[in-house]
Amino acid sequence: MCLPNLRQPFPYGKIILVRSAFTDCVFAKIAAGTLYVDVSYVFCSGRDRSQAMVFCNLLNPAAIYANNEISLGDVEIYGFDYDYTLAQYSNLLHSMIFDTARDILIEQFKYPEGLGKYDYIPGFAIRGLHYDVQKSLLMKIDAFHYVQLGTAYRGLKPVPDEELIELYGGTQHIPLYQMSDFYGKGPSLKQFMDIFSLPEMTLLSSVIDYFITHGIEFDQVHLYKDISDAIKDVHVKGVMYKWIEKDLEKYILHGDEIYAVLNRLVNHNKKLFLITNSPFSFVDKGMKHMVGKNWRDLFDMVIVQADKPNFFTDRRKPFRKLDDKGSLQWDKISQLEKGKIYKEGNLFDFLRLTGWRGSKVLYFGDHLYSDLADLMLRHGWRTGAIVPELETEIRIINTEQYMHSLTWQQALTGLLERMQMYQDAESKQVLLEWMKERQEIRSLTKNLFNPQFGSIFRTFHNPTYFSRRLVRFSDIYMASISCLLNYDVNFTFYPRRTPLQHEAPLWMDQLCTGCMKTPFLEEMVK
Repeated sequence: MCLPNLRQPFPYGKIILVRSAFTDCVFAKIAAGTLYVDVSYVFCSGRDRSQAMVFCNLLNPAAIYANNEISLGDVEIYGFDYDYTLAQYSNLLHSMIFDTARDILIEQFKYPEGLGKYDYIPGFAIRGLHYDVQKSLLMKIDAFHYVQLGTAYRGLKPVPDEELIELYGGTQHIPLYQMSDFYGKGPSLKQFMDIFSLPEMTLLSSVIDYFITHGIEFDQVHLYKDISDAIKDVHVKGVMYKWIEKDLEKYILHGDEIYAVLNRLVNHNKKLFLITNSPFSFVDKGMKHMVGKNWRDLFDMVIVQADKPNFFTDRRKPFRKLDDKGSLQWDKISQLEKGKIYKEGNLFDFLRLTGWRGSKVLYFGDHLYSDLADLMLRHGWRTGAIVPELETEIRIINTEQYMHSLTWQQALTGLLERMQMYQDAESKQVLLEWMKERQEIRSLTKNLFNPQFGSIFRTFHNPTYFSRRLVRFSDIYMASISCLLNYDVNFTFYPRRTPLQHEAPLWMDQLCTGCMKTPFLEEMVK
């Protein structure tokens, strides 16, 4: 990185940037008192480095992170989703979903056979992206409804920033009425929120790429619906379930840890229940593989084919009991019995029959809309989000490359803010150089996570729309349910006090109102 030689007078003295020879990190030196900032050490001038206090600034991928204060000691009942909550799956599954749905398009929907040359691209898409059906655009949107430039794709190719802005009427902003609704579906925008959507986004992009490359006209709505239906067939017709059942060892990860989590909770007199959209035979095989043949003894209630999120809002579907072989029974359900299997039903009957209400219930799921939103906002349950991508992202955040890039990016940002008041030619040139370098660093940092779309949690600086929903719909979040093993069953999670902008001054002049001057006051008077 090129470091311009800046020695401009500031209201409080001089600021000189120097680069450390031994850490390649940028330090800020202020005449009024030298402050050195390093990724590993924090110390003031006149203090020997050997006496500096050392802070471990590495994040723990196995930690649980809190959006809201919650004490596990107050939780009496633990609820779980199954897929990607109790059962974590290998990424090998994504390739098979892609291939099967692609073949359904060719064989049943009569799409061009040339699509058969496309294979799944691991790491192309990330969770939380939006798809504009009318414009055939896959893109990442931040918490303020702005598209992150450089992350809009039509097919497998990026859309130039100028074209994107023109498509949306001269702005990067997506109006509220076009954005996804409470469950991630808007009039023309769809948000992909579950992990199973990764092969769907890749197939969508691959088909569009084929049509554009071969000059084939297509109706955007029909294409989106066909691909959505093909992906749905893989799930609804049980194809995916059969793959997993045939080789549980290959597709299910970390099964032994699930038994440890459940058994520990039961030993501390916690009640457990399971609500999943998957069928009983599939769940039964998976749970026997992970927990053992007596897995049902751990649960007070097991509900399969629940049809979430409708389970949480639709009062009409009654519970149906299944026998030990999974066959439907016909008797009316007046109580939910421990160890029994139930199908469908609704949350209102569940609450009436169990009396499990409010903050004494903690439910875990991977889908922010289908699993968690209604429970938190409408029913007051505590919620935990399972975000498997968290582990990989934290490992990237812990790298020296990321920390150094972010440190310098933050320094540049603050300097750009202060340099605005200097209007001489030299300062303007420095400003342009810094703006260019800042953009280069931002792109580099983005690419560390995903070359196309970056981190699922952040755009260049703002939280993503996914992060906004994660904070809104979950009290705590973690990479896997096994993270619970790292905490006492009475542990209280305290969210970090995240400073508001007016609570987190970056520069010395913001610490004292008497030092801040209006830079162009003299010009305005003249």
